[in-house]
Amino acid sequence: MHFDELIGHLGQHTVDGLSKGAIYALIALGYTLVYGVLRLINFAHSEVFMVGTFAVLILWNQIGVENNPPVGQAILFLVLGLVVAAAASGGTALALERVAYRPLRRKNAPPLIFLITAIGLSLVFVELFGQVLPKLLGGALPDVFGRPRQIVGMPTIIQQETLFTIGNTAITNIQLIVFVAAVAMMALLDWFINRTRYGRGVRAVAQNPETAALMGVNQERVIMLIFVLGGIMAGAAALLWSMRFGFTQNSIGFVLGLKAFTAAVLGGIGNLRGALLGGLFLGIVEVYGATLFASNWEDVIAFVVLIVVLMFRPTGLLGESLGRARA
Repeated sequence: MHFDELIGHLGQHTVDGLSKGAIYALIALGYTLVYGVLRLINFAHSEVFMVGTFAVLILWNQIGVENNPPVGQAILFLVLGLVVAAAASGGTALALERVAYRPLRRKNAPPLIFLITAIGLSLVFVELFGQVLPKLLGGALPDVFGRPRQIVGMPTIIQQETLFTIGNTAITNIQLIVFVAAVAMMALLDWFINRTRYGRGVRAVAQNPETAALMGVNQERVIMLIFVLGGIMAGAAALLWSMRFGFTQNSIGFVLGLKAFTAAVLGGIGNLRGALLGGLFLGIVEVYGATLFASNWEDVIAFVVLIVVLMFRPTGLLGESLGRARA
């Protein structure tokens, strides 16, 4: 156990954890939105994130992005990447809802069927990007699908540099961009849910769908909206992941999705602000644990912390449901 390393560089590890946890939190918002309205754990959401990373990769590959472009071009590439990733992930999430979940809802399928369907959809997407698309598009996009199931690198849009140092804690431009962008996206979503007419519809359906329908709220539109919003957040997370870590893979969503779901449960699934808190908390705990023990214990520590927290706080750290969010 490396206590000296952890304590001696506590600030640096905290900054690293916040940057990592911000991405978890963005993905966790998709789980929280869907569960808050439908009481459905959408395990296929991890592959919605994966689709976003491939959308960014394909875009940058097709427009010929190279490492370390000029600042103006880098900003343009990031904005285009955000738009494409959000559109791809949001569209994928909406398609999943329309094609898979909506027919089940109409037939009043039991919750277990929804869960099995979500897991099955996740596996379908993993194999689609691991086998089917490489066979179909491997020749046309060799830099993307030329090596099936292998990790694919991405161009370095922004070279990581230290912006400033506080004590022995160095804060880089990538860390700052990831954290600020993720928090801004989550704040925007929180404002949308709590302060707009569409957000009131989401909260009404989450609290009491029958009464909301009597009041004229279109439940199907609300459900479509939450899937699209969750997909957009996953697309934003995909861009930040691509910028910070610079790679993707057909199975990249599996572990990340589990950790994002863990973050949602830690904060209180169904609670938007809980997803933020849970994601940041999980990122910090992971980095602390990897420093204290070893990096290969990182995943174990995340789930041990989840179990410990739920033993004392079964509803998560905040525990407020989406339907009871403040007006």
